[in-house]
Amino acid sequence: MRWTRRSRRLVTAALSAGLITLGLLPATVGTAAARPAAEATNLALNKPIEASSSTQNYIATNANDGSTNSYWESSGHPSTLTVKLGSDADVESVGVSLNPDAAWSTRTQSIEVLGREQSAEGFTSLKARADYSFNPSGNRNAVTIPVHGRYADVQLKIFSNSAGYGAQVAEFQVNGAPAPNPDLTVSHLTWDPAAPSESDEITVDATVRNTGSAAAAATTADVSLGGTVAGSASVPALGVGESATVKVGIGKRAQGRYAVSAVVDPDDTVDEENEDNNSRTAETELTVGQSPGPDLQVTGITTNPANPAVGAKVAFTANVHNRGTSAVSAGSVTRLTVGGATLNGTTPAIAAGATAVVDIAGSWTATSGGATLTATADATDVVDETNENNNVFARSMVIGRGAAVPYVEYEAEDAKYEGTLLETDAERTFGHTDFATESSGRKSVRLNSTGQYVEFTSTTAANSIVVRNSLPDAPGGGGQEKTLSLYADGKFVQKLILSSKHSWLYGTTDQPEGLTNTPGGDARRLFDESHALLEQSYPEGTKFRLQRDAGDDAAFYIVDLIDLEQVAPAASKPAECTSITEYGAIPNDGIDDTKAIQEAVTADQDGDIDCVWIPAGQWRQEQKILTDDPLDRGMYNQVGIRDVTIRGAGMWHSQLYTLTPPHEAGGINHPHEGNFGFDIDDNTKISDIAIFGSGTIRGDNGTQEGGVGLNGRFGKDTKISNVWIEHANVAAWVGRDYTNIPELWGPADGLEFSGMRIRNTYADGVNFSNGSRKSTVFNSSFRNTGDDALAVWANKYVKDTSVDVGHDNAFRNNTVQLPWRANGIAVYGGYGNKIENNLVYDTMNYPGIMLATDHDPLPFSGQTLIANNGLYRTGGAFWNEDQEFGAITLFSQGQDIPGVTIRDTEIHDSTYDGIQFKTGGGTVPDVKITDVKISRSNNGSGILAMSGARGSATLCGVEISDSRDGDILTEPGSQFVINDGCTGAAGSVTDKRRGQ
Repeated sequence: MRWTRRSRRLVTAALSAGLITLGLLPATVGTAAARPAAEATNLALNKPIEASSSTQNYIATNANDGSTNSYWESSGHPSTLTVKLGSDADVESVGVSLNPDAAWSTRTQSIEVLGREQSAEGFTSLKARADYSFNPSGNRNAVTIPVHGRYADVQLKIFSNSAGYGAQVAEFQVNGAPAPNPDLTVSHLTWDPAAPSESDEITVDATVRNTGSAAAAATTADVSLGGTVAGSASVPALGVGESATVKVGIGKRAQGRYAVSAVVDPDDTVDEENEDNNSRTAETELTVGQSPGPDLQVTGITTNPANPAVGAKVAFTANVHNRGTSAVSAGSVTRLTVGGATLNGTTPAIAAGATAVVDIAGSWTATSGGATLTATADATDVVDETNENNNVFARSMVIGRGAAVPYVEYEAEDAKYEGTLLETDAERTFGHTDFATESSGRKSVRLNSTGQYVEFTSTTAANSIVVRNSLPDAPGGGGQEKTLSLYADGKFVQKLILSSKHSWLYGTTDQPEGLTNTPGGDARRLFDESHALLEQSYPEGTKFRLQRDAGDDAAFYIVDLIDLEQVAPAASKPAECTSITEYGAIPNDGIDDTKAIQEAVTADQDGDIDCVWIPAGQWRQEQKILTDDPLDRGMYNQVGIRDVTIRGAGMWHSQLYTLTPPHEAGGINHPHEGNFGFDIDDNTKISDIAIFGSGTIRGDNGTQEGGVGLNGRFGKDTKISNVWIEHANVAAWVGRDYTNIPELWGPADGLEFSGMRIRNTYADGVNFSNGSRKSTVFNSSFRNTGDDALAVWANKYVKDTSVDVGHDNAFRNNTVQLPWRANGIAVYGGYGNKIENNLVYDTMNYPGIMLATDHDPLPFSGQTLIANNGLYRTGGAFWNEDQEFGAITLFSQGQDIPGVTIRDTEIHDSTYDGIQFKTGGGTVPDVKITDVKISRSNNGSGILAMSGARGSATLCGVEISDSRDGDILTEPGSQFVINDGCTGAAGSVTDKRRGQ
């Protein structure tokens, strides 16, 4: 029979049901065998394996899982399948097997075998390309290819398959024995003093042993406390069986308990027999006692007024706590800095364990957008404290519009540069490989040759950098990594790693699932971001230069903007939390930590611990964290976590990441939701971490989506704060359909997002769906989202459509930049939803703010408020460039949109209209527009009522200027009426109306 995709699925299903039973093949079987398989061991079993391409769910890990019931298939020819043994092995043969069932008819595959030694850069050919027959009745669909030599990585390169499919491998075996290599382990950990106090310098003694079969070169060892590296030391060269004890100074530590771990050869400079046994965690914790004496801490800052307006005088008090064992005399200085102001207060005497409220002298004039308040106890260092490193406290203050972000953003076009300035066209054409349209401010700088640069002068201190940039795609797609050189005041700092792996989507369609990663023709989503935490802090006035040096060899670099930020040190573990390191997680080792994270979360959910702590470090996560479904309902587990608290050391410090694209993750959770982040059902707190996905595409008919960082029902009492999410399909999708698991129905109620940093998604930033109510996104920033950065979708997939309506949700004080597909902020149905105090910049094609009844929502009712927002360079053309959208667009596609108020808003430099009432089947009755300023509608009107629009608007205090098509335009045939609502005033619009 011919083996079709359908018959493969039927056999797979039969295998799963136990209707067909197939035994595993021996290590080597086949007509090409050169020696018996029993003489060698299959070294490839369950080792890291990767493929140049895959199709459907036939992924690379199927090819070395020990079962011929699963298999890998490529999406084309030629293709490669590479297994990484970890270190050199003496290889005797390679086995390639397919399922031996007769349903897999005879086929011939043309295969070359290649290998790479552990110290080599590239592969060499071990067995020239040859044709191998796979015959279920002859060689049981398995061949053995003799190869000899010492290699760490072995690769199959498959050029053709006579069956008409891509390359197919059910089992890839590498038969041989490990070559002699060292093997470094940490055999013992102690510290001195054994029971230190906060005033003691602590030294950790780590005993390193070479248990391997060859001598080990000199290397290093790192010691970590709670998962954060605290110190390093050199490890001498060790012969076979030799040991050495190295002393690692970790300095003074605050009172508390610390899990102590050590890892030898953290940078993998020594090739070892086993790279997975280099670390050790001490059986007991390091306990640091409190030293006698005073210790001052700022525990809070209060402002008066609590919520000041722009221009208001603000006064401050600070709460100063003495956590020490002895009193502090009066007279020390408590200092507060905000903006450019430095204010001081005199601290009274404070008894041991007591707290004093310190009045800060002077005041500060509030500025729009907010600021960071930083207070320091004992700022002049007159008190001899037991801990001098815990005196500083900081918090953000939001004022006016937008988020109070902790970084300062610098535009490349405003900097000093040598390169080519890119500027968009008048219509800001999108989707046609137009870099300037996709740039912040619609301008960026291109560096074409060595020596070209962009130079920024910092206005605040900074120890981190984010670069929004564009690099060329790799010729065959998939992106590439290149370096760009960073200088500070003329001195080289480091090479920044830039990547185009997550950018470059191709195709002429505006349907996101139709875009591909395969190069050809028009492209969009051209930019991505790279970030680095620098080794030191640089003061205000530093000249940071991004320069193309020798070795920075991309065909071009486009620099759009940079963010400079003074990142606070990693936070310490709270006493009530338990670290994921206690469950086996190891930072920065590149090994999947999912099991440890899941076990810690489950322990918290079960009440065994009070809080999950994710220490500073890079933590690999290849499965979504959720709750094991005891009923095993459906193909995918979609039961979220509940009653859990997860805390990290800061979004720059505690970072989860995945390397596997969701569609290649082997069916872990639902492919749409991905293999990273958290599935949340109820009462969950997550703060101060980062979640970095690995998606590279929005769709491909739903089979290759980029995953969701946070998803689930969310329920009540869930709060997410200070979380950075990047390279996901959706950062946070709030809600599940009622029919999913009816007994778990629990829409978001009172959900709070704050301090979020959402970057470079393929679809939404945060979407409140499925009856979400009374939920808020506050003081958060969004950049380069695919679909809406922020949305309420009052959809119908709920328990009771009369009750479970998306309502009373609010988007307040957020900054949205550069959505590359769809809106800055959108509301689809519901009531009582509010869009307030936000800033929206540079939408590619859709409105800055949109109210609409497409997506078939539950009806609008009550009031929808759009107030005190700023929209700059928003709107655009989409859907084959046939539809032009305004900065604010109201689109009643089928249902009415009643109860809309738009007030206290600035709309500037719109691509088309300022406010647009779009043609639709419903009406938009009695819109109230007050105190709105609209300037420079480049290719449209200040206010436009399209020919098919129906409804009315009342205007008062509206200023319109510099609109190409006039201030107010009502197209012929429109049934939309615009009224003057300023009774007794000069008029609702300062300029003459046109087109009525």
